[in-house]
Order: sequence, then C-alpha cells, then structure tokens
Amino acid sequence: MEIKREYYLKKLIQRKQNGLIKVITGVRRCGKSYLLNTIFYNYLLESGVAEDHIIRFAFDSADDLTLIGENLIELERENKKVDPEKFMAYIRSQTASEGLYYILLDEVQMLGCFESVLNGYLRKSNMDIYVTGSNAKFLSSDIITEFSGRGDEVHMFPLSFSEFMSVYKGDKYEGLVEYMLYGGIPMVVLRDDASDKSATLERLFDEIYLSDICKRHKVKGKGELEDLLNILSSDIGSLTNPEKLKNTFKSMKNSSITANTIRRYIGYLEDSFLIESVQRYDIKGKSYIETPRKYYFSDLGLRNARINFRQFERTHTMENVIYNELLMRGYNVDVGVVPVTEKKENHQSVRKQLEVDFVCNMGSKRYYIQSAFSLPTEEKIKQEQRPLIKIEDSFKKIIVTGDVTMPYYNDDGILTISIYDFLLNPDSLEK
Repeated sequence: MEIKREYYLKKLIQRKQNGLIKVITGVRRCGKSYLLNTIFYNYLLESGVAEDHIIRFAFDSADDLTLIGENLIELERENKKVDPEKFMAYIRSQTASEGLYYILLDEVQMLGCFESVLNGYLRKSNMDIYVTGSNAKFLSSDIITEFSGRGDEVHMFPLSFSEFMSVYKGDKYEGLVEYMLYGGIPMVVLRDDASDKSATLERLFDEIYLSDICKRHKVKGKGELEDLLNILSSDIGSLTNPEKLKNTFKSMKNSSITANTIRRYIGYLEDSFLIESVQRYDIKGKSYIETPRKYYFSDLGLRNARINFRQFERTHTMENVIYNELLMRGYNVDVGVVPVTEKKENHQSVRKQLEVDFVCNMGSKRYYIQSAFSLPTEEKIKQEQRPLIKIEDSFKKIIVTGDVTMPYYNDDGILTISIYDFLLNPDSLEK
C-alpha cells in the first residue's frame, strides 16, 4: 500500500531547476528515500522526462555500488567512504547526451567529500540535484550550511494525521487514538498488529536513533542519554531546563550528571530531529524568555516506545500532535506568556503569567492557539479563554478541543474547533 506524500512532492516540484541542491531532511525512517526515489521519480517519468535522464544512486545499495567498482561489505568493514572519483566518473558516463539530467542521490553522506562533489555539480547547467541522507552530517539539523548557502531544504515529518487517515481502515475517532499511540512512522503505520508496531518502534530506537547519535557524537554515557530521553518522554509539554533536569537525575538516579552535559545531550536529540524545543514568548513585552522551555517529540510512537507505552496522557499527546501539525504547515511556533496584574481579596496586587499554548507565525499571519482536550464545563471554557482574552491585539485566537463540536465563535471573537477539523482540514485556521 502506497502512502501519497503529496504535500512534500509539491515542495520538490516547486523547487525544480532552481539552481540549488534540494536537501530532504528529517528524522530517520520518516519516508525521505521513498519520497525521492519512488514518488518524485514517478512524477518525473509521468511529466515526460526520459528515464535515461533520471539518475538514481543509493550509496547504501550493494547493487548501485558495483556499478562504480565499489564493494559495500569492504567499505563497511574498513569504515571507508565511497571513492568520489569513481562516482564522478560514473556520473560523467551517464550524462554525455544533450538535455537536463535529474540526479537523485540517497544516503549521500556515505560519499567521500560529498560537499565538494555536490557543489561542483551546481556549476553544471545540465544537472538538477536532489539528495537525502542520514547518519553523520546528514543527521544534523544544520546540514544546509555544508553547501555554503547553496542548499534548499525540504524538511520532512512523519505522517500527518491526514496522511495517516488516507490508509487507516477505521473512523477518525479510532484513528486519532491509534495515531497518538503509535505515531506516524510509515513502516509502523503499515503494520497491522499492535505488538508488531510497538516492537518495531522499540527496535528503531535501539538500533537506529540511539546508535546513530552515540556513534556520531562519541557518546560514552549512553545510559544517561537514555535516562534523559525517558524523562523528556514522561514530561512532554512541561516547562523544564537543564538545571531542573540535573536535579531530577540527582533525586531519581542518584546521578552526578552536570547541566552542561544535559544541555549537550538535548542538542544531540534536537539535531537528530527526535525532539523539538520551544521557547517562551512574552506577548505583551514582545521578547523571548530563554529558559525554561517545552519539549515535544517529532513522533509520538517513538516517544511512547521510550516509556514502554505506559503513559498515555491524551492532554499532552494532543498538544504534541497540534504542535507537530503547525510545524508541518510551515509555522514558526512559540509558547506564549501573557503577564497580568490582578488584585486579591485583600486588595493586594499580584502579578501572574498566563500561558498560551502556541503562538504561530508565518509571514504577516499570526494565530494564538490553546489546546484543550475537553471543555466539559463553563468554568473550563473560561479557563481556556482567559489568556486569549488578555491579549491586546487583533490576531486570531483559537481553541482546539478534543470534543466533537462544530466550529463556533464566542462573543469575544474566539474560535473553537475540534481536533478532527483542525487536523483534517488544511485551511482550518482560516474558518
């Protein structure tokens, strides 16, 4: 069964022949290779590009490597990179005819001097370059800097809920529960058995993600890295910082890990796209607050696998789903803070900070969004509306609820929509 990744296909189409290296980044196993080598490849064929003018090469494929006289087993045994001279000679032999060639390269970090090779191809007017990669430098979130400003990033996420539902056999209510439990890694979504899904996620974490991070950064304290992942997994959507996490390690693990080590480990997890940190933004003061921050996982299935699927709190998992959807749609997302001064019964003034779950910006657009798993009472509704009402500007204010409800505005102009409308309608924020 094929999962259509039309959102990302459109991004690649928009970048055709733009004179830059198209770099597809994202957490491992989110579907980068399939997007490039199957979906985009088929699009090129259907749009009239001759098959011999599309060159696909996977640097982790034994068959492809034999085309240039390399041996995958020997390379791995000797921990060597693919010889760039052999690869460039092959490309020269394949691009001798007239016309534009599309070069689709997978796992390009396995090519020696790949930055220089790719930058050299940018000077050739008959080539349009697309690459994916993981491990080493291509696992890093700052890969674009490797190409001296000549890279054009397409960041790919695991399946959105809309993509998930395109292959899910149940209704959207059952679907959201499963999506929040097992996430959107395509190879996991396409498995039918629940035990198979959970085993796959656990295996991916142990054999792929942690292995890559430890190898790349030469991490010696793998146990501490795993403990940090478990703590962050248990506290998604909660404010924290390295100093607070250090104290948690001290009290729970009797560990003497330093705040600087924790800060460094968090950086590794962010670079690998496993987690995202979100800064707080003072809406009235129009300034950022450096610490503490919130942390969300790029895939909830991976998060749940870290804690053996023991902690399934729909309040925080729904918040994580909303955050990921906003990122996928291209918004810059912060946590909002609204300072207010209130008087107690004894007339003393008290300063408080009300929280807005997400402040979303894209160009001139801004939305303030609250995540509320349920709005069972008028008191709960007022609680969620209160921070939004205190914001003194005219940008749109929205509450996304897990309740099944039709979209509606209240007298203060606050829109309330269901999580299902928000996730399944790409224009839901424009209602």
